[in-house]
Amino acid sequence: MGREELILEHERLDDLQNGYMLIQNPEQFCFGIDAVLLAWFAKVKPGEKVLDMGTGTGIVPILLKARYPQGRYTGLEIQADSAEMARRSVAYNQLEDDITITTGDIREAASIFGGASFEVVTTNPPYMIGNHGLTGENMAKTIARHETLCSLEDVVQQASRLLNEHGRFYMVHRPFRLAEIFHVMIRHKIEPKRMKLVHPYIDKEPNLVLIEGSKGGKSRITVEKPLIVYEKPGVYTDEILEIYGRER
Repeated sequence: MGREELILEHERLDDLQNGYMLIQNPEQFCFGIDAVLLAWFAKVKPGEKVLDMGTGTGIVPILLKARYPQGRYTGLEIQADSAEMARRSVAYNQLEDDITITTGDIREAASIFGGASFEVVTTNPPYMIGNHGLTGENMAKTIARHETLCSLEDVVQQASRLLNEHGRFYMVHRPFRLAEIFHVMIRHKIEPKRMKLVHPYIDKEPNLVLIEGSKGGKSRITVEKPLIVYEKPGVYTDEILEIYGRER
């Protein structure tokens, strides 16, 4: 199959500005800045095995592969259509030897892969609890945004089982759930170690939080300086432009 044949009707090919491309269907859930920031915040050492839980169309493993070429990446996605699209993006970028996409349920991740089988787990999970803020959006978007198929507890519990001792957990989430996030992480023996708040503008409250945890780590957290997304409407800050690999 030729590369162009990997792109189906209604799909588009997005340039990730790092040498790789991503296939997306604008009618379904498309990645946002939270996935980009998660891949930027996470750290991968040479040879480490990395699992991205709820990988969607595979954006985080592909971004991580560009930053840390010597990592070994797996994406887990419950929606068959999204997982299949992610596999086509992997094939388009000729990364089949570096990234594996598995179709499966986050709640069964440790059974699928085995306990203590990864050095790093990343996740951009659904932010909204139950039906909070639920609209008439399509199912793919609902699953990505709302805890309909897995909860925060499910995500953290499985991450703890999947990580080896002192393995690292990276998550992007909403600040309004920080107390719950820390409580759940600590209960499942993932100690919060690093946190960065993301503000849309310098004078607005944060709307994203990036968190790093350590399986079995000691209790000590570093709060990094906040990240500001926009200088003014439609104009990214220099730091965001650098993360995206763009110039002003």
